[in-house]
Amino acid sequence: MSLLFYRRPDYVAKLPGPMNLTQCQIYVERTQKHRRAIPPELSFENIIQNKALPPCTLQDFMDYLVYVSHDAENLQFWIWLQSYTKRFYAAAPSDQALSPPWSAVEGLQPTGNDLNQPPRTADKPKFGASEYEVNFDQQEPPMSPTGPMSPQFDKQSFISGMANTARSAADSVEDANAQVGLKWQSFTIQPYRSEINRVISHYIAPNSPRELNLSHKTRAAVLHALQHTTHPSAFSLVRDIVEGTLRGQSHPNFIRWSICNGNKPRVLFVRNSGIAHVAGGVILAIILMLSHASRWWRLFCFPLFLVGFSIGIAAYKGLCVIIHTGHCRALRPWEQFGDAASLHSFDNDDEAALSTDDVYSMSHRGGGKRGISMDTFGTNNGYDHELWVEKYKKKPLLQRIFTKNIWIQDEAVRILQDRIVVQSHAWSAMITVPLTAMVVALPVVGAY
Repeated sequence: MSLLFYRRPDYVAKLPGPMNLTQCQIYVERTQKHRRAIPPELSFENIIQNKALPPCTLQDFMDYLVYVSHDAENLQFWIWLQSYTKRFYAAAPSDQALSPPWSAVEGLQPTGNDLNQPPRTADKPKFGASEYEVNFDQQEPPMSPTGPMSPQFDKQSFISGMANTARSAADSVEDANAQVGLKWQSFTIQPYRSEINRVISHYIAPNSPRELNLSHKTRAAVLHALQHTTHPSAFSLVRDIVEGTLRGQSHPNFIRWSICNGNKPRVLFVRNSGIAHVAGGVILAIILMLSHASRWWRLFCFPLFLVGFSIGIAAYKGLCVIIHTGHCRALRPWEQFGDAASLHSFDNDDEAALSTDDVYSMSHRGGGKRGISMDTFGTNNGYDHELWVEKYKKKPLLQRIFTKNIWIQDEAVRILQDRIVVQSHAWSAMITVPLTAMVVALPVVGAY
């Protein structure tokens, strides 16, 4: 990577309308042009497998999709599909035989003997399981927050709740099938059928809580496939679209966002501070030029120009040079109102002794929403009801600017930030030196 010309990953804007494979390919082609901006340590595979450290963990990626990008359903579905694919291939051969593979097609009808073709290698899990992998010990996941070991457990209510949830999912599937013109019933004897119904009612069906951005044609093709089989290959069209969106649009934007160490109020404050320094240098140069003072006094404009351009260029790229001196970042708004015992600001001397749990307790961040966002089945991904929203709105502007800081654990992120800060210093010097020389060379006016 060139020092003077390093650029963060370009922002990849969302394309209008439902997603399809052609649009996903456009995403991927755009990101390929700037793949050098993302180091291997922050690759999509490492993020998904939760191998990166804060602020680039899988949970941080989910936070970005929930609170910033507003399309967390893609990652939630992706995590479930990876887990489901692994569990399906680990099932007994007799169960797998009930759900033969399905080949993705463009239309609603299968072609030839697709059901008898062997599964493609692409249908097998591409990535290792992460710590957030959905784990179903039985064929059906628990439907109630209380279990048999809970003191409040009511067996009759538990069984009734499971039955109601199953019926609700089945009804949603029937409605979704009817909307795309599919009249017959799914094969209920197949393994994981009830779980597939819940996935359809949460991600595939129109107006579902976490509806994926699919076209009518893609939705109809997937529902048609799922009527015949619960094999993971039935999700091939959705899988390719979701993977293309995550790789080509969400991941580059997440890395670009993670490199920034300041929140929006802090960055705007620093950017305006840089402009003020440059303006101060210009005003000082004008005052000295109009006076009878020696032109060498104008050299005092140099530090104002240097500091102003340096912090201004860094702030343009989302970095606060003051926070950067300690390799820290400002807490995000949803991180500022969790368990007070888990929020800390550290000095450089403490870095070697810090662990992930010491720096920040992930289980308490965001007032409880963060754990829920990793669940496969749940409510929609809106956050207006969360406690931190109202608290943050009431927070004074000065406190928003100078909020608590936290140490950046991922070395790859720190290196990228170092590169950007050094780059801003270099460009500042290249601009300031000739500008100051020009100011000094101007003749003395001597107006006073």
